[in-house]
Amino acid sequence: MQLGFVSAILADMTVEEVFEFAGGEGFECVELMCWPPGKADRRYAGVCHINVTDFSPAYADHLRELSQTHGVGISGLGYYPNPLGGDAATRAFLVSHLKKVISASSMLGVGIVNTFIGRDPWKTIDDNFALVHEVWPGLVAHAGCANVRIGIENCPMLFSKDEWPGGKNLAINPATWDRLFAEFPDGTLGLNFDPSHLVYQMIDPARCIRDYGKHLVHFHAKDIRIDPERLQREGIMGSGWHTPKLPGLGEVRWGEIFSALNEVQYAGAVCIEVEDRAYEGSQADRKRGLLQSRRYLSQWF
Repeated sequence: MQLGFVSAILADMTVEEVFEFAGGEGFECVELMCWPPGKADRRYAGVCHINVTDFSPAYADHLRELSQTHGVGISGLGYYPNPLGGDAATRAFLVSHLKKVISASSMLGVGIVNTFIGRDPWKTIDDNFALVHEVWPGLVAHAGCANVRIGIENCPMLFSKDEWPGGKNLAINPATWDRLFAEFPDGTLGLNFDPSHLVYQMIDPARCIRDYGKHLVHFHAKDIRIDPERLQREGIMGSGWHTPKLPGLGEVRWGEIFSALNEVQYAGAVCIEVEDRAYEGSQADRKRGLLQSRRYLSQWF
């Protein structure tokens, strides 16, 4: 396994600065964000460390040179929209950009793109699978031809008022994973696994790793803190009782997680994903969050 981080938390740094920081602090890899340039529609979105809208062999060479110079691999390219949301024109734009990310990953020789399946939050799971049949076969075929695996993150995207009642990502639990892998059985589609999103769904993440080890493409290291008082008042249909935290500051049992990862012989990237508001006051705070997470997780490397 290689210990790295997700570049979204360093949105105010250039890709050159991200590589320099990662190499200087001993990180082995980084997942680089590839959102379209422009305004973000939510936190941690819109970060563009690699602009794939104008990607060229020369720029791919530049990124590979940065990787070699600083001794930091690219674990994957990240773009996390909702490809099943909005109207047909919106979906077409998102799919088009996702294909560009896939093509850039292929040109770089990275071979992994991380994203969401997406979901229309106002439709049932079954109705959303009709949208999956419409949108995803072309994406999976494009990735397969490019020799790129797609890591689907298991975040429900059910945090803000506009994401209720169903959330904006379908691939949240083993039941939907089984349906997706039955639809796309060739191995192109896999999991970008984040244990924190399973904890607050009362699903055992270590068991999921053991059950779905062959489908793991990438791994996000993030923790979750449960507020029992707020849970008592709001119940599971509330939205404020679970809070993202740095690894080691929440409910995830990391010893069990790494035991399971080793049992399934996972040999890919483990990328720290900082979404902890206590570490977002400044660039120095965000870097401190990454370094604190690295120190905590290093005991398993």
